[in-house]
Amino acid sequence: MANIKSAKKRVKVNIEKNKENNYYKAPMRTAIKKVEKAVLAKDKEEANKALKIAFKAIDKATDNGVIKDNTRARYKSRLTKAVNAM
Repeated sequence: MANIKSAKKRVKVNIEKNKENNYYKAPMRTAIKKVEKAVLAKDKEEANKALKIAFKAIDKATDNGVIKDNTRARYKSRLTKAVNAM
């Protein structure tokens, strides 16, 4: 463990930021997996529903600075291509 006051604070801040990032990142990952699962099952209706939810989760993560704009665009593009290719 760090023994300098500022280093101790950084450790605390990093832990809090990590919790906050996971708060947005975990639902995003789950939503993406649900879309991919629906695509593999060839369930067009379920995939479209899951896609809407995934887009919302991805946008939320981007708005809160967890992922960058280009990452958002890449995720959305790949998911949309997968659903449209069904």
